[in-house]
Amino acid sequence: MPVPSGRPRVREFGLEIGFMSPGPKNSILDVPGVAVGHTTLIEGDGKLVVGKGPVRTGVTAILPHGGNLFREKVRGAIHVINGFGKATGIAQVQELGVIETPIVLTNTLSVGTAWDALCEYMLLKNEEIGTTTGTVNSLVAECNDGYLNDIRGRHVKKEHVLSALAGASTEVCMEGNVGAGTGMSCFGFKGGIGTSSRRLTGEIEDRFLGVLVLANFGTTRDLMIAGVPVGAVLESRQVPPNPPGSIVIVMATDAPLSDRQLGRIARRAQGGLARVGSVFSNGSGDFVIAFSTDGRVGHASQGMIIERRLGDDSEEMAGIFRATSEAVEEAILNALFAAESMVGRDGNSREGLPLDEVRSILASRGVLD
Repeated sequence: MPVPSGRPRVREFGLEIGFMSPGPKNSILDVPGVAVGHTTLIEGDGKLVVGKGPVRTGVTAILPHGGNLFREKVRGAIHVINGFGKATGIAQVQELGVIETPIVLTNTLSVGTAWDALCEYMLLKNEEIGTTTGTVNSLVAECNDGYLNDIRGRHVKKEHVLSALAGASTEVCMEGNVGAGTGMSCFGFKGGIGTSSRRLTGEIEDRFLGVLVLANFGTTRDLMIAGVPVGAVLESRQVPPNPPGSIVIVMATDAPLSDRQLGRIARRAQGGLARVGSVFSNGSGDFVIAFSTDGRVGHASQGMIIERRLGDDSEEMAGIFRATSEAVEEAILNALFAAESMVGRDGNSREGLPLDEVRSILASRGVLD
């Protein structure tokens, strides 16, 4: 699936990450029913004027299925690798093991606006919330795009969140400088949205695990591509300083998993992060949100709930662990490969990953011809 910029994805570049096969779209959208929408905000140039710009930010929304999520919740889990973040809705997911709203990603200082918009979206669809039943747990996560964006201006508005939700597609998931990824940085280069998937085999054949990342982390010297320390060579380019930053990883699958098993899988996302060079720095907010679309949980369900799930020690579960590491690694690289150079506030800039130089480095190590 090509990216809007025309820059190649990792596999189009000639690299195959891991051993498992990707799904047909090689994106989180390979999980049936999952939809992704973006609102991208780019406006102005030059010196920062708080409240006016330059604006380099946006919203990304992930919908686990096309139905009413409050009434038909999905099994979910959240793993906090490093808690230097401002996400909302985490505690209830950890406690109850279900997700009952879409997942919204944006910049750090727009979390409140995103929460309010997502709450309104759910209230409009569910008149019973707050009257004949309980309240709703809006799930919002963030990364800091303040190096390129007028983050203090809080340019994300309610209508931008609602637009991302309304425009969510099950067919196309754009990457790079889109949605919440518009102003993000990764390993000192331009970062943003990336996605990948893996086909699951065995008894769960024709099922998938898909990953979407908001990549905004890493120091140039640590960047690894296909096991090659590419960043150690590129560091000589003297890219602008890059603080540790953060990442949000959203994982979806249609495999039959309990919330506890989803937690096991979410923890394996760290393997994919390590393979690209993350050191889980102190100042990095690293969150993994995982859900299964198999076996929805009705809001009004009472009594014992019988759930179908894989065996914890099955070959299929071991395969999902591998799929997780591979898909996370490739999704992060897809974000880097897709993102184009961008100039933001006060002339701050992030160069797109220099793919010609990367090709030369990988060829010198025998990874590419």
